[in-house]
Amino acid sequence: MFTGLIETVGTVARIEQGSTVARLWASATFTTDDVALGDSIAVNGVCLTVTKISGTTYEFDVSPETVHRTSLRQLSAGSQINIERALRVGDRLGGHLVTGHVDCLATIVERREQSGNWLFRFQLPAPWLRYLVAKGSVTIDGISLTVNELTPDGFTINVIPHTAKQTTLVNRRPGEQVNIETDIIGKYVERLLQPNAPPPAENRLADLLAQSGFM
Repeated sequence: MFTGLIETVGTVARIEQGSTVARLWASATFTTDDVALGDSIAVNGVCLTVTKISGTTYEFDVSPETVHRTSLRQLSAGSQINIERALRVGDRLGGHLVTGHVDCLATIVERREQSGNWLFRFQLPAPWLRYLVAKGSVTIDGISLTVNELTPDGFTINVIPHTAKQTTLVNRRPGEQVNIETDIIGKYVERLLQPNAPPPAENRLADLLAQSGFM
């Protein structure tokens, strides 16, 4: 579990895509005293498990489903990434409850500066719009943000100067895709009220493997 408050901006040291999984190496400012094998770290909002540590470089295996569902497949060596370690019991929950399980990708359709802030407008796949509410929480590339307004095909957010300096979002441009995790509470409420409702998107592993080029 995470909060959506980014601890540091790291760098992709290396990335490889194999026949069944991808492997990602990320450099961050944490030391070996801060991270251990098996720890969960959110990389651009994707919960990954540390499988190897070499100094301040951390290795992760990425499953076929994660490759398909997230923007990690678009990364390359040198890419900057938002990094957050898992929440510890007793820590302040400054953002909101974030699982690190990405729902879908959204496309940036507008980015403009206004009085030192950055305003973004995103286009979201229609099935996921029902989980967003004005002034509710949404996770974008691992960042906990507030939905300003809903639009017919997406939503808008405002990025304050502090968040802009501490994350990669301000460097993103229209046309690029970002990882989206909607508020988990809304999904559980819907499941309880409509137990037989179909999921927002088909998630059969065979389809994911085929679309990712693994089959």
